[in-house]
Amino acid sequence: MVQPCSLAGRDQVVDTMIALTHLSNLHRTIIAGSGSMELYLSLRRRGFVQVATSATCRVPRRQHGIGLLTGDKSLPAIEAALLEISQFLSANATIAILIDSREGEFCLSIRRKLEQMGFRIEAGVRCQRGLVLAAHRQGFARMERAA
Repeated sequence: MVQPCSLAGRDQVVDTMIALTHLSNLHRTIIAGSGSMELYLSLRRRGFVQVATSATCRVPRRQHGIGLLTGDKSLPAIEAALLEISQFLSANATIAILIDSREGEFCLSIRRKLEQMGFRIEAGVRCQRGLVLAAHRQGFARMERAA
């Protein structure tokens, strides 16, 4: 499902990520990507206190229920950030990714990578800065043990 956004710029992306992940103050959230500090500060200004970046979080223990990824424009950079953030995400995590590219093949590659990591894409919202994809994984720990 792709829906147009009505707000402008950076706040539009933040609002979209919050809505798609159903983020609340109760969720532990990890942020990665080249725009992570900007997103971190924006969430803190909005009152979200349980947020961290992959650079500021010390030990990855799969304790975060929400992951936000922003700011990367190349496929290798997004894949690297996904691998980095996945160490912090719980077995039943939700992730939102800002994709700046308009190329269809680029989005398909990200979709394949998410599926390999146990995520299922639930929604996509087109914004002024790109496309925000939301994906959820459920019971990933069982899948890892089986493999």
